[in-house]
Amino acid sequence: MKKLAVQDAIGHVICHDMTQIAPDGSKGPRFRRGHVVAPEDVEVLLDMGKSHIYVWEENAGLVHEEDAALALTRAAAGPNTEYGPPSEGKITVTSAIHGLFKINRAGLNAMNAVEDVAVACLPNNFEVQPGRALAGIRIIPLVTPQDRLQSAVDAGKAAWPVLQVLPFRSMRVGIIITGGEIYSGRVKDRFEPKLREKLSRFDAEIIGVTLCPDALLPITDAIARYLAGGAGLIVLTGGMSVDPDDLTPTAIRQSGAEVVTHGVPAQPGNMVLMAYHGDTVLVGLPGVSVHRRPPASTCFCPGYSRASASQKRAYSHGRRRAVQLLRRLPLPCMLFRAWPRLTRMQNTGAPPAVKDGRRRARRYGVLCRSLPISTAKAGRAW
Repeated sequence: MKKLAVQDAIGHVICHDMTQIAPDGSKGPRFRRGHVVAPEDVEVLLDMGKSHIYVWEENAGLVHEEDAALALTRAAAGPNTEYGPPSEGKITVTSAIHGLFKINRAGLNAMNAVEDVAVACLPNNFEVQPGRALAGIRIIPLVTPQDRLQSAVDAGKAAWPVLQVLPFRSMRVGIIITGGEIYSGRVKDRFEPKLREKLSRFDAEIIGVTLCPDALLPITDAIARYLAGGAGLIVLTGGMSVDPDDLTPTAIRQSGAEVVTHGVPAQPGNMVLMAYHGDTVLVGLPGVSVHRRPPASTCFCPGYSRASASQKRAYSHGRRRAVQLLRRLPLPCMLFRAWPRLTRMQNTGAPPAVKDGRRRARRYGVLCRSLPISTAKAGRAW
């Protein structure tokens, strides 16, 4: 390509989409790649602030930004993703289904480590709807060397799929609500309606709701009944603290479940518990989870492999409420979601690893999914 004054570019081919910003702030491509500059285009280009433009000349060994974006996208985009033609040098990858967005972090980092390459995407373990933008893929300059592009493409193919969306599966859910004050009727239960509201978004079958006093035998019996009934998830609420009447963790252990963690590095709601009984997940929720403003300790980022005790610490850094916990759980459906406090993050030339999620993190801070709340407006600051 070569640089020409717009008056000298008449008859030449524009080599990239040229963006025009309207007075109302909207923007879009005014001239597309391949457009032949006509005399009447000169004044338009000058009004756009373009006194010089690049016109295309074939250069061996160099790849145009649109061709590079397409090659990178083909190497990265996996199952249940969609994408269209490049626009303004970028391809936007979208979700084809309602599911869980998953990233191969090693592959993403390897692609972004190649000079000129930029793959910016949502955070890992993010619930998405059909049509939701997942990633923007492009190169930074107008052209890039062929061998450089091939290095990024090879890195993506070696880790394929770098970007994919996993479908949610149906789940049978049992709910156990503990607390003598609720069991006796002195206090009205608020957990059940909130849990039902959140589970209604997914293909989850609630097979029962059991109220239990603060006693081991009723709780362990309820767990046993739901296990025998084929529950894939058992949610236990209340009784998770250190008071004498808080027996839920002990009942979970006595049921034969393997406790992965009791307590997480986030406040409020440190006392969340995660356990497994075979393929069934048991979640213990502290009483604070019932409040409208969800605590960080009840955040879920469900995946499809077991969480370890060390993984619960992976997202303990950051703001108190902007924490993602237990990001690799065998939950077949995304259960709960909320927006955390909006925070500005500084774009300070982060390394490739930070590009994962930068698109959203730069605007909203780290996103989390939280248990159980009334419907939250997107973008509402806590």
